[in-house]
Amino acid sequence: MRNLIIIALMVFAYAPLEAQNKLIAYIKDASNKEVLTGATAVIDGTTNGSAAGINGLVIINNVPDGKQVIKFSFIGYAERSDTISFPNSDTLLVYLNTEGDELEEVVISSTRSSRTINDIPTRVEFISEEELQEKANMKPGDIRMVLAESTGIQTQQTSATSANSSIRIQGLDGRYTQILKDGFPLFSGYSGGLGLLQTPPLDLKQIEVVKGSASTLYGGGAISGLVNLISKTPGKERELRFLVNGTSTGGLDVNGFYSKQFNKKIGVTLFASRNSNLAYDPAKIDLSAIPKFERYTFNPKLFFNFTEKTKLMIGVNAGLENRIGGDMHYIKGNGDTLHSYFEKNNTQRISTQLAFEHEFGKCSHITFKNSYNSFNRLIQIPNYTFNGTQNATYTELNYANHGEKTEWIAGLNLWTDQFSEKKFDTIPLRNYNQTTYGAFIQNTTKAAKWLHIESGIRVDQVVNYEPVILPRLSLLFKITPKITSRIGGGFGYKAPTIFTEESERIQYQNVLPINSSNILEKSYGANGDLNYRTGLFDGKVVFSINQLFFYTFLENPLTLQSASNGLYQFVNLSGYMDSKGGETNIKISYEDFKLFLGYTYTDTKIHTGNILVDKTLTPRDRINAVLMYEVEDKWKIGLEGYYFSPQKLGDGTTGRDYWLCGFMVEKLWEKISIYINFENFLDVRQTRFESIYTGSVTNPIFRDIYAPLDGFVVNGGIKIKL
Repeated sequence: MRNLIIIALMVFAYAPLEAQNKLIAYIKDASNKEVLTGATAVIDGTTNGSAAGINGLVIINNVPDGKQVIKFSFIGYAERSDTISFPNSDTLLVYLNTEGDELEEVVISSTRSSRTINDIPTRVEFISEEELQEKANMKPGDIRMVLAESTGIQTQQTSATSANSSIRIQGLDGRYTQILKDGFPLFSGYSGGLGLLQTPPLDLKQIEVVKGSASTLYGGGAISGLVNLISKTPGKERELRFLVNGTSTGGLDVNGFYSKQFNKKIGVTLFASRNSNLAYDPAKIDLSAIPKFERYTFNPKLFFNFTEKTKLMIGVNAGLENRIGGDMHYIKGNGDTLHSYFEKNNTQRISTQLAFEHEFGKCSHITFKNSYNSFNRLIQIPNYTFNGTQNATYTELNYANHGEKTEWIAGLNLWTDQFSEKKFDTIPLRNYNQTTYGAFIQNTTKAAKWLHIESGIRVDQVVNYEPVILPRLSLLFKITPKITSRIGGGFGYKAPTIFTEESERIQYQNVLPINSSNILEKSYGANGDLNYRTGLFDGKVVFSINQLFFYTFLENPLTLQSASNGLYQFVNLSGYMDSKGGETNIKISYEDFKLFLGYTYTDTKIHTGNILVDKTLTPRDRINAVLMYEVEDKWKIGLEGYYFSPQKLGDGTTGRDYWLCGFMVEKLWEKISIYINFENFLDVRQTRFESIYTGSVTNPIFRDIYAPLDGFVVNGGIKIKL
């Protein structure tokens, strides 16, 4: 009997061991099929797991019978979960994608390539829809906040009372940055005025930023870089969103977006918004830091899928705004002989976009694009009026062949830009008519697993100027799964117009027209970066760093100089301007926390003969720091700080350094979220440092604006998704 009991116990003890199984798998990189030594596999809900050896092989013993969820992970890669039924004797082959798998699927259109962001040799910074929504919590009425918080990008305020701003990339003036919407140049020349302030982010899917010369891709103007605003397109599911936002400064934003693919043939997107603000003067100096304005925006688009290979998009962007800044008494209707200064800006903007695409076979397609843009702006200050209209068109025909290893794209384009103004004084009319013919060709080649090459050349002919040849070259090195590097460079140019930051500051008053002695500004530039991603503390912390170095040389820069009798004339300096520096971006992730750190060093100088001058309004050192805590679909909490070093001003003085800090909280539910944002809670204002004008409040002469004027602002709102 005793022996039978012992035998029975042995049987029962052995039975569970008999039910244990073994998992055998090879773990590899999804893109290059290289083994991932050190990758881990763990049975979900247990501590039973193992790490892959030098050949990528991982083995887990003692796996129970039945369905088991196995989690595969590796530093810098997106975690993958697979449900496997045991017993299972198969040897599995598991592929992991680079962390941020959503980026793997994103096609960057600004480079004119069909490749994903990780396979593009040209360095592109990508701002996702999720990031856009987070920044919309801070400033839902325009895109200034989205761009200003990136390293190497500065939004420079050009008017103390109207709050007009421009985008500076890597230390160069805003006119050297080309702003596109869906690849169309809708914000150039005169129409760039107030452009940042009149572009809400709610209907955008993503923003793509190419730093450095990009004129080969899109023609003149992209000397310091380009910003491409990519609109949303209709998906399989209907999308209906609303955002209502209010501010402590008297601001109100009401935005709505709708999209739907009705059937396989027709889709639609529709964006509408009303944005407004009361005049606001936190410094109590009787001059507005935020102007009083009211703006309406309406952007409908239709998408036609005639066949699987033939598509058409037709869109309209329309905007109307009335803006008035200046003396608070005057704005409120209580002006008198003392309180009489004002700056009025009334704008009307309408543009159309058309894109027709037809595919040939599996790899080739032809695209025809056309846009028309009409922009009218009326500027009024005491004893002066400027009223001008810009009508511009852009037409392009291109052919592309997208192979697995090689891509080709070639095209022709025609760009017309006509400006006319009404005469109110004795200054000659600044009317002009520029026509540009262009042709380009670009090749992208996967030369090896570790090397991708992108090269191109463009030839542009601006009527009445000499032809311009613009080559470019970019290289992508995939050194290891953790280390990549991009090196690139190209040429650029800019045709002269009167629309610069210098002339905007004085509302174009007493500015003479461009004359025959003015020539094209030409540039060349190069940049290179190194990107490293790894894990720390057994993979619990993901660490990545990107180091970029840049250099841009600009020959014969156009500048505004004093002429006789109080007039101003644009001249091309006989010397050059160069901008050099570096950007450092660090990202650290741990569970629900993400820390972003950035540092920008910019050294921009103007060389004329033996004279060397620092570029005004260009901070040499800038620090970005953002800490985010995010519980998916529940909470978003952010704390941020930005440091700006002292900047040289136009009057020869130097502004002081300062920090900007903000704090944001958002609570999310399935269909609704509410948020509150404390922007610039240290209440940093230039009016705290010094006076922003000389002379009297009746006839103020404004100094350069290098720091915020609005100070501490609280805003909050509600977002609804139906």
